[in-house]
Formats: sequence, structure tokens, C-alpha cells
Amino acid sequence: MSLTSEQVDALIQIVRDVAAKEVRPFFRNLDTSDIDSKSAPDDLVTVADRAAELAIAAAVAKLLPDAAIVGEEAVSADASILDRVGQGQVVVIDPIDGTWNFAHGLSTYGVILAVVEDGETVFGMLYDPSYDDWIVSQKGQGAWFRDAKGKRRRLLLDAPAEATDCFGFVGISLFTKAEQAKIAAELPAFRRTLSLRCSCHEYRTLAQGGAQFCLNGMLNVWDHAAGVLIYQEAGGVARLLDGRAYHPTMRKGQLLTAASEALWRDVAARFSFLV
Repeated sequence: MSLTSEQVDALIQIVRDVAAKEVRPFFRNLDTSDIDSKSAPDDLVTVADRAAELAIAAAVAKLLPDAAIVGEEAVSADASILDRVGQGQVVVIDPIDGTWNFAHGLSTYGVILAVVEDGETVFGMLYDPSYDDWIVSQKGQGAWFRDAKGKRRRLLLDAPAEATDCFGFVGISLFTKAEQAKIAAELPAFRRTLSLRCSCHEYRTLAQGGAQFCLNGMLNVWDHAAGVLIYQEAGGVARLLDGRAYHPTMRKGQLLTAASEALWRDVAARFSFLV
């Protein structure tokens, strides 16, 4: 079931074409009636999310007719769709990652697409619609930054020696209130921590060496399947805090990514109370 180079190129083009038609025209151009909330007031969905997912799914179905499709918005309407992950070839779509940012006019949003085969991610794409550039990886072939002008650059990480020199992402709001207080007490140990509210751009920043770790308390497959593959192909480490390897079929746990094994162990020790 491995993807051909032609299929990979086609998947990239599908994302670019749909973003140009269904996403970018709505950026900073949404009416209040175009925005809804889902599980919470800050868990937003827009007309662009829904249209983009439908368009990507339709194009992917023609390209890969035997693949199942799992989209964030489809799962929001029918949670059983998530059960497809781990069964044969599955294309996972996050039509707009960082919807809160998108809906509020912040350009820190993106499109994420992953291909999972029998529970293993074999292709991942992190796309920035505003600048029409993307980071992609196929399993075993490295992580690459590419853009519309043909620029192509391999991404390889260089980890800092000490956690105190690290810039990290911590999605503190994804943890319980009791856990948040303990997590916050550890944050001064690092040079800087924040959250972009967008896994696409957090993984892009991590893969390009702009941040050295990320702690996340939610394992939505559309947030992590592509990013973990890309980060590992760039030389990073991604495991749950309890030491288990990450798999796209996982739904619960705390995921820690770090730029090296030594750094992963150091950061994991600081947040071991979460396990």
C-alpha cells in the first residue's frame, strides 16, 4: 500500500488547491454566522473548515479509492469514524488546524494531512496556506521544507545540551486544573514556554529547530500523526510520558516531543507527576 511519488505529489497539490479555494478566501473575511462552537466556546468550527474537509475528502477518494478517510469535522459529527484508524490505509485530515486563530484573524493556522497504513503513519504534511509552503515526510525519507517556488531543504535537528536553554510548547489548558498548577510550577526551569493553539505550526517550529520540546495532553490523531512522523524524520524523539511509543491509534495519554533522547528524558522527569 506504499504511496507512489505521483500519489504524494497529488496529495500535496490537493491540499494546496483546496486551501486556495476554500480556506484563504475566508481568512479575515468571516461573518459571525460563519463561525460555530463545538465542545466548548473556544472549540470553533467555520464554514471554511467544513468546506475544505469535504473538498479534500472528495479529491482524496478519487486518488486513493481504497483508503478510508478520517476528518476532524466528520469525527465531530460521528465519533465512530475514528475507529477506521489502524485498519488498512487511512487518510487523516485536519482541514484547518488552529481554527480559533483563523477565526480571530491570526495567521497561525494550517492544514494537516497524514496517511496511516495499518496503524503506522507513512506520510505527513503540514501546510501553511498564508505562504503556500509546507513540510512533508514519507517514512524513512527524511523531513523536508518545500515551497511554491521550488525551494527544498532537508530538516535536521540540533538539540541544546540543557533544558534551561530550551524554548518549548506546553498546551497547559489541555490538562486538569490540578495538573495545570503543578505544570506551571515547572515552567520557569525553561528559557521560554508558550502555546500557539495550533499543532500544525508547533510541529513546523519544532521540526525547524525553533523550539526544542512540546508537551501535549490531547492525542487527536489529526493533530499528531503527521507532525510526529515529520519530527522523528528530522531527528526528534516522540513518546508518551510513560515511555510508550506514539501510535496514531492512541486516544489518551500525555505526548512529549523533544529534540534529542537526553533532552526528552530531562523534560520527562520534570513532568513525571502527570503519569
